[in-house]
Amino acid sequence: MAHIHTGSGQHDLTVSAFIVRETADGWRLLLHRHKTLGIPLQPGGHVELDENPWAAILREIAEETGYAPEQLMVLQPPVRVPETVDGTAIHHPQPVSVRTHDFDADGQHRHIDLGFALLADSEPTGARDDGESAELMWIDAEELAALPDIPENVRTIAKFVLEQARSAWEPVPVSRY
Repeated sequence: MAHIHTGSGQHDLTVSAFIVRETADGWRLLLHRHKTLGIPLQPGGHVELDENPWAAILREIAEETGYAPEQLMVLQPPVRVPETVDGTAIHHPQPVSVRTHDFDADGQHRHIDLGFALLADSEPTGARDDGESAELMWIDAEELAALPDIPENVRTIAKFVLEQARSAWEPVPVSRY
């Protein structure tokens, strides 16, 4: 989806997925070469006007990686607000990060991004959508540190997910939300 807000100083709401899994070579993080920016980034994109952030991240994950929701667990902090059960609100998982960053070089357009930490135990079973990046890469913490063209805020969150959240946060089935 294109940018919803295009005026100077306006913000778009985006979501991103920091997906990790254990392989024979250790823990790895999934990145893809962004089809517009041409740099390695985590899967994600804009929240469309007719969806909430959780629906948006599940859509973006399927489109950009081929992962089905049942293949993933969402990592949640061990201490979190209890879910309400009275039916007055929809409970969403806790993001691993909430950040605002400039999207354009002159700082006139910004994204407010909700980053979710997810755990996979296999390769994606589905196909990526036509027109999405064909280059998926599973990298470890050392490779992440050496990537020259990744934004530092992405590197920091990815490192946190790889080194801390994956072992300290609770894996919860995606279907719970």
